[in-house]
Amino acid sequence: RLRPAPSAHRASRAVRRDFERREPYNYLQVAFFKLKKLDQAVSAAHTFFVANPQHLQMREDIEKYRRMSGVKSDSFRDLEATPHWEAYEAGVQHYDADEYLQAVARLEESLTEALSALEECRALCEGPWEDEDEEEEMQPGLYEAIAAHYIQVLKCRQQCVLEIATKPGRISATEDFIPSHLDLLQFAYSQVGNQTLAAECAASYLLFYPTDEPMLEKMKQYLTDLGEDAAAAARQSIRHYVQRSLMEKKLIYYAVEHLGESFNDPDLWTPDELIPENLKEKYREDQEKQKQEILDVKEREKRGPLPYEGVAVTMDSQQMNGTQRVVFDRVLTESECKDLLRLTKAAGEAGEGYRARRSPHTPHERFEGLTVLKAMQLAQNGDVDWRDAKLLLQASEKSREIIESYFTPGKKLHFSFTHLVCRTAINGQQEGRMDLSHPVHADNCLLDPEGQECWKEPPAYVYRDYSGILYLNDDFQGGSLFFTEMDTVTVTAEVHPKCGRLVAFSSGKENPHGVWAVSRGRRCAVALWYTHSQEHAEQERVKAEELMEAVEQDQSDGGKHQGTDHSSRSSSDAVPNRGTRPADGRQKPGLDRKQHPKVLRARDEF
Repeated sequence: RLRPAPSAHRASRAVRRDFERREPYNYLQVAFFKLKKLDQAVSAAHTFFVANPQHLQMREDIEKYRRMSGVKSDSFRDLEATPHWEAYEAGVQHYDADEYLQAVARLEESLTEALSALEECRALCEGPWEDEDEEEEMQPGLYEAIAAHYIQVLKCRQQCVLEIATKPGRISATEDFIPSHLDLLQFAYSQVGNQTLAAECAASYLLFYPTDEPMLEKMKQYLTDLGEDAAAAARQSIRHYVQRSLMEKKLIYYAVEHLGESFNDPDLWTPDELIPENLKEKYREDQEKQKQEILDVKEREKRGPLPYEGVAVTMDSQQMNGTQRVVFDRVLTESECKDLLRLTKAAGEAGEGYRARRSPHTPHERFEGLTVLKAMQLAQNGDVDWRDAKLLLQASEKSREIIESYFTPGKKLHFSFTHLVCRTAINGQQEGRMDLSHPVHADNCLLDPEGQECWKEPPAYVYRDYSGILYLNDDFQGGSLFFTEMDTVTVTAEVHPKCGRLVAFSSGKENPHGVWAVSRGRRCAVALWYTHSQEHAEQERVKAEELMEAVEQDQSDGGKHQGTDHSSRSSSDAVPNRGTRPADGRQKPGLDRKQHPKVLRARDEF
């Protein structure tokens, strides 16, 4: 009954969501382009793209704008840039470059602007009650209704720190955004010789983390240098920020404990004594889980032998200047590589599902990709030899077992996706080429080189845990895999493809990687991604294995009425000969094939 008309200062959730995604700029860039106002179109396009970096159509539009004559480079600017984020990223860049005087200026600017943005956000939390669920029951009484409304306002204010700490276009916030400013400023001031302000920042930081040992040691040093007055040097603005936040948390946690409210605390620095006991239990469980993960990592370091003889580790993490990286050799024989390469050729001739097209990453290469299910479907239709399709399943399973035994012994890895991929250089389009075959990226998060972050959020495949590439050939130029630092520029390791070589690595931000341009020839490999999550296991693979059983059954039934001449398929692979193909080159399972012996073949040892 107390509800007034809709708030005059707050738009609907749908409208706010569109503005957060910067949707108006998508329309504006088209409108400006139609009006032949190129500079304004470019600015609108860039502004939209900053918040939507995975938007493929806008990425193409941006590239077209870059190639247009008359477009100024300074038109590529973010019209919605938030002052504190611009200053923060500039400050961090100066800090990383050891330019501490410039870093101090920009980080102070960022901190001031961030606190100002925080106040604006908090002010907008005031207003009418907003039902998160229209069907939710009304509160039973006046006091309860007022309490629920006020708690909603308090929770909104608490979440404001996440809003200012989230870079435009991202979902995840930068952790400890305000305290991290003080940490960086403390060190930067000490480097430029301003011990007074360094002590002030250290004291301010200790308001968030009063037991932080490294900062306490620095504070002790400042006390020695400056005297006891440094103990009370915390900034008044930070002291007010912390005290107000703690007061609000205390009220919210009371409501959680006694009024059935829920709360996701946005801060890592909240004191333990403020959290109710029932929530502490969940926190302890999370801590135990983290400890177990650390123990798992230590256990992995005591790795046992690989599950296959002949497979060798030729480069480990230390040799590759990183973590969770490894290269195995002799995973496949030359004969098996040739069989899989023949599968790519036969699939290409079959056409459907494997036609070469321009690479999604570069206009200078053609791209072909074959999934395990498509391979088995082509085998069922007689378009490719079923044994080559089966080899794709077996080789990828062998790779999975090797990677699992090396990185996660005792913890099951499931296939997330399997893709037989070939990249072919387009003749006549390689001169002056500057791009990559596959730009630098991480496999389970969105890489942000400027912010030195990798955002684990959609559209990234956040459930992927490990990645692998099984190479089939080396008769091409370029095409090597390389790893970089988070800046996507500093190369830390390089892996040259060759038949039977398997490179494996964890899929997260610790392993940004890309592929150098393929400048001549055709590069083929089996790309593999794995997950610990069974719910994200590759469903196509299950269907492919079912098809394989059906094809083998057809082969077995068809072979009962035929001879048993098993001529050698290749010098290193004791697999029955294909038999005579029909004149049109297509062959149905069970027709004109030799019967398969029931003994274990070399290929089945996978």
